[in-house]
Amino acid sequence: MKTLITSSLLLLLAGSAWAKAPNILFILADDQSWSGTSVRMMPNEAGSASREFHTPNLEKLAAQGMTFSQAYAAHCKCECSRAAIQMGRSTSTLNATDKNARNWSAPVTDSLVNTLKKADGTYRAAHFGKWQWFHTPESMGYDASDGITMNEDGDTTDPEDPKQSFSITQRAGAFMESQVKEGHPFFLQLSYYAVHQTPQALAATLKKYEGMADASKGGRGDRAVMAAMTEDLDTCVGAVLKKLDDLGITENTLVIYTSDNGGRTSLLNGGKGDLGEGGIREPMIIRVPGIKGGVNCTTPVISYDLMATVLDFAAPGFVLPKGVEGGSWKPLLISAGKAPVKRPIDRFVWHQAVEVEHPQSAIRRGDYKLLYFWDTKEGLLFDVVKDLGETHDLAKQTPDIAARLQAELKAHIRAGIGEQASAALERGEFPQGRGPGKGKGPGSKKKDGKKMVK
Repeated sequence: MKTLITSSLLLLLAGSAWAKAPNILFILADDQSWSGTSVRMMPNEAGSASREFHTPNLEKLAAQGMTFSQAYAAHCKCECSRAAIQMGRSTSTLNATDKNARNWSAPVTDSLVNTLKKADGTYRAAHFGKWQWFHTPESMGYDASDGITMNEDGDTTDPEDPKQSFSITQRAGAFMESQVKEGHPFFLQLSYYAVHQTPQALAATLKKYEGMADASKGGRGDRAVMAAMTEDLDTCVGAVLKKLDDLGITENTLVIYTSDNGGRTSLLNGGKGDLGEGGIREPMIIRVPGIKGGVNCTTPVISYDLMATVLDFAAPGFVLPKGVEGGSWKPLLISAGKAPVKRPIDRFVWHQAVEVEHPQSAIRRGDYKLLYFWDTKEGLLFDVVKDLGETHDLAKQTPDIAARLQAELKAHIRAGIGEQASAALERGEFPQGRGPGKGKGPGSKKKDGKKMVK
């Protein structure tokens, strides 16, 4: 009863803190791993942050807001993850499970920004940076954008604007200034091209990292340039936050920082392109005016929760489009991580059948995650709270849980991509000519004694 009263009081106080419709600043990094910043996503786990990359502005943001140790991307690849964010549902439900998907199950009129404008027509919206889909930003409700842009658009020849990070930041500042002058609340999404390959950085920043080991000894790209590119991105984040201060709107602006998918880390299994924790767990920091800072939240959240969250802050009580699967983070944020996130379906589902050796799907419910491989018909069960690196398969130890999750996973996938496509997966017929993987499946791939997803 005491907890209920406290939560209700917090909700009341937070609601009264917003004198007018709040601004939402959503910053999306590209391919930044869970440990790709100098902010620890788990306070007591050194490996949840980078010792090489320096992101002082994100450290400051974390001190003012909340970090999430179990934040997930909707997909392990850029395009699908971005589609889920815009549409508020899992990629399989949206039928957008690969970059060539064209027959989405929801109309763009139901997108996040279009829905926000239906709820409150005074909002203006902008998207700057990487887009990566055939639908235009304008069709999804954005008033200003860079249009349809791809990975290669981020690579520049301007030494003062590596990865377009600084020009994106300038456009963001101009947009915010314009909205303040005109009296409009805004939703601003900054989809930086950093830290996607190929790395680019300012010469002055790169000089700080001279002597750093080259990634040719165990990775892609020059490690020093990656570190410098990450710091340049952080510098731009700092500039955007300073612009909020300069415009006098910091106390009425919700700031969300995260990545579109994960990457290789020292702790997590797998990386970009697969459904190990490395590929889908991502950094996340959120700052809410009037809410206590320096808090770490262990509640699992997922990027397609964004639509429900934005609408809950901007237009509480507005009915979301049918089929939206995300839940609002607002109660979680204002209760210092104690209140639950309520979703229509309390599970996370991922599907990745292309550009990977073993076509795979995954489901997380509670602390358990089932990783299923369509070519080997192998289901691996992990307790990802106790077993962060997914090293101990519990499928044989708890076969009832594994079977229940596998059935639920397949039903979710089938409902999203359709009976025909689902039946083809069961027969071993994979998109884009993908056949069965080599060897015995993921269990045959090991690194440092750990089972690795390939």
